[in-house]
Amino acid sequence: MKVLISTDIEGIAGVFHPEQTRPGNAEYEQARRWMTNEANAAAQGAFDAGASQVLINDSHGSFRNLLPDALDPRVRIVLGKPRMLGMMAGLEASPELVFMIGYHARAQSLGILAHTINSFAFASVTIDGEEAGEAALYGRLAQERGARVALLTGDDVFGAETLPAFPGARFLCVKTAHGYSSGVTETPAAACEAIRRAAREVVESALASPATKPRAPDTLIETRCEVRVQTTALADLFSQWPTLERIDAVTIAFDAASAEDVIRTLNCLSAMSFMLR
Repeated sequence: MKVLISTDIEGIAGVFHPEQTRPGNAEYEQARRWMTNEANAAAQGAFDAGASQVLINDSHGSFRNLLPDALDPRVRIVLGKPRMLGMMAGLEASPELVFMIGYHARAQSLGILAHTINSFAFASVTIDGEEAGEAALYGRLAQERGARVALLTGDDVFGAETLPAFPGARFLCVKTAHGYSSGVTETPAAACEAIRRAAREVVESALASPATKPRAPDTLIETRCEVRVQTTALADLFSQWPTLERIDAVTIAFDAASAEDVIRTLNCLSAMSFMLR
């Protein structure tokens, strides 16, 4: 069984402040090691249960945060950008299971460091009338490629908003949000121990149950995406794209043939936004 582990940083135990997510300071260097350790714990748990291959996708910021020399030598690591599948690069290897480690709640929720893809650009992303965070968006992509979202870790707000989208997935809460940059956390060591145990149990269950064995990818479904942006200047910029429709001063919309097309469009808009910083 192949497992893809997509790892972000905002949902890692001990991470509460934006400074911990930005390169160039001591707090970030500490946080990226905690991120690496949680990803490694998930990988080791999967191997403990009999996984044949584990890929770890660095899914934060520049996608160059994980410390390869601190990872289990059996894993393969997806680093750097740009990449077609973003936070789900590695799906090309056709994994059966996807773990989302260190994920966070969607923009303008009560979660710790909550945002959706790009906090400078996007106030909210709605798919077919339902607001979606990064996990919901990328989980759809995983399902399109025939993989099942099986394990999620992060804060309590992230778990509450995300679990309904993935029936049967397991959620491990490593911290409780009291606000955007405050709350209560497990220690990094305790979080890693719990993640390794949860990963092992999830893979053991998948190997034992025919219902979780590989399946054909879902049929592609046309999707309507609406994006509320942070400023009218961003809407001015994004509406230069001929296939995007401007709904109002700060809302744009587009139709897409698949979740992959939605994500690739959003990532392109995110990149465009840097010209206004």
